[in-house]
Amino acid sequence: MPGCDADPAVLAWAKRYTRHPQQFESQLQAVLPHLVYVQQVADRYDVAGEFVLLPWVESHFRPVPARKQRPAGMWQIMPVTAGAMGLRVDGHYDGRLDGPAATHAVMKLLEQYHDQFHDWRVADYAYNAGEFAIRRIIRTHGKPAEQPAIPHWPVRKVTREHLTKLLAIACVVREPERFNVSLPTLPSEQHLVQTEIPHSMPIARAADHAGMSIEALKHLNPAFRSNMIDANAASYLILPAGHARQFRDALLAHASNTHGDGFLDGVDTNATAGLAPDEKVARKTHIVKRGESLWQIARNYSVNVNQLQRWNRLDGHTLKPGQALMVSAPN
Repeated sequence: MPGCDADPAVLAWAKRYTRHPQQFESQLQAVLPHLVYVQQVADRYDVAGEFVLLPWVESHFRPVPARKQRPAGMWQIMPVTAGAMGLRVDGHYDGRLDGPAATHAVMKLLEQYHDQFHDWRVADYAYNAGEFAIRRIIRTHGKPAEQPAIPHWPVRKVTREHLTKLLAIACVVREPERFNVSLPTLPSEQHLVQTEIPHSMPIARAADHAGMSIEALKHLNPAFRSNMIDANAASYLILPAGHARQFRDALLAHASNTHGDGFLDGVDTNATAGLAPDEKVARKTHIVKRGESLWQIARNYSVNVNQLQRWNRLDGHTLKPGQALMVSAPN
């Protein structure tokens, strides 16, 4: 997708985001666990790297609670759209606030938009304005040219700004030194991991097993609308890696105390299940996708930018789609 200098509005928003560098760094640090998790899911799809930052534009990665006929979750999904995406929404559970389910659904949707429109800018417009509205515009005005970077289409100002903001935050992440900001790092213990649960249980019990407050566990798992975790709706929790290990250990201890009554039947208790990226078998290389930055790739593999530059003999931050990067120390 277009870069920092593709349109004056993109650069203006990038400067606006970073007007107070320390405040921006604090905001980014606060959402980093969710951003890194989205990056890990997005890597499974053929989606432009900029869309990892889409929740920043939509909600600043906040799990916006559901209200009647209003968008919800960090992806700001409407109820009718949720149904089309295959997300369950009812009185007990709202899939729009289920981080893994919603992120997978959004990535699939973006892939479909690109397959249909063959332009990631149009895919973003479709996400904001709706697929059918964009189809009507294309029938009347045709597909947009490469220039200007922000298509001059008869769309609402909010739709045009949606794309501008996405390109702007991607610009900052791609070239942080240009805006006098430093991008934060995420300790492996704070990586969010999907942790299997054996059956439904009260949220208070799950929080106790994980060594977390009820409020903290609810904040990471807001899809459950009551005080019960419904394993029929989602058979997992999202937990920081350190608390995920504590949760699994508590389940195993409980199983031992109940003398093998089937409490953990069907649960993968393999030691590597759900561990943070640096605790799994290290992947040796990464193929760069469109829009990805060194910072995003470093966060995804729990290394730092300087290490990637050293391992790959890079002089700067410029990457090319299809480029193979070493993401672990050479043997």
